[in-house]
Amino acid sequence: MSQRLHPRFKRIALFTAALIAAAAAAFVPALTASAEDVSAQAVSHKSPFNCNKTFNANNWTGGHNPSNTIDWQNYGSDAINGENVRATAGGTAYFYNAGSTSYGKWVQIVHSDGSRTRYAHLATMVQAAGTSKSVSQGTVIGTVGSTGGSTAPHLHYEQRNSSGSVVTPVVEGVQVPLGTKKAITSSNGCSGGNPYTAGEVCGSGYSQINQHALGSAGAVFLMYNSSNGYNCVVTLKYQSVGTASSVSASLQVEGGTVTRDSGNFSYYAGPIRKSAANQCVKWGGSVGSTSWTSAWSHCG
Repeated sequence: MSQRLHPRFKRIALFTAALIAAAAAAFVPALTASAEDVSAQAVSHKSPFNCNKTFNANNWTGGHNPSNTIDWQNYGSDAINGENVRATAGGTAYFYNAGSTSYGKWVQIVHSDGSRTRYAHLATMVQAAGTSKSVSQGTVIGTVGSTGGSTAPHLHYEQRNSSGSVVTPVVEGVQVPLGTKKAITSSNGCSGGNPYTAGEVCGSGYSQINQHALGSAGAVFLMYNSSNGYNCVVTLKYQSVGTASSVSASLQVEGGTVTRDSGNFSYYAGPIRKSAANQCVKWGGSVGSTSWTSAWSHCG
């Protein structure tokens, strides 16, 4: 035989259920998502570090939570601890502190398309937990540390779509799929704030396979399109951005002649595209008086 709850007990039951639901909603770091989601995002992301800084983006497997996210780690002799952390794209930044658990000190940035990025285990944040601020691409939001559930200094970094699901991260035009580790050089916070990326200039289907910094003046990028076997070279300016000044890009396929794009350009030189599947290439560029050309390389 069923029994009807006394109104007072019914209110208590409803209140208890509401508390449980609210607690579940508040536990933001526990969100997980499929590692197979590779949804395209409208927002383009740069590295979260200072201009020309190179660190390893490690999308590792075997217990990383959530899966398909990056742990930024030391590269060569350059230790990541204490490095500035910059917004990879503009939006509204929200500051949190999970204490000695989970993300520790962390920031979430909600971008113009509704997607969001997360930056965790920070040593310091530029604002107190519970506050928010509008940020531009390159705005410093904190420094790298090892707060929360971390065993060594690194930056935990996520890209999520507007529904909150983790997507395969793409930084500086480089996709970092699950199970890969790639050294990526930052163009974030570089003087002048070039609004273009090499991936945008080369076009759809091109991924970065190398880059070389031209001091603080700019950088030259080597891209590859696996669907058609073409290389693409672009030189981006980081100084006098938006003002026409001397810049060049060059590409040579072994057995062929050098193709060069040079002149007074406001943002970049290139793109230079050439078929180079299974052939060695020389690639290079210049900004002002700073120039560089590779040896024969990337022969596969």
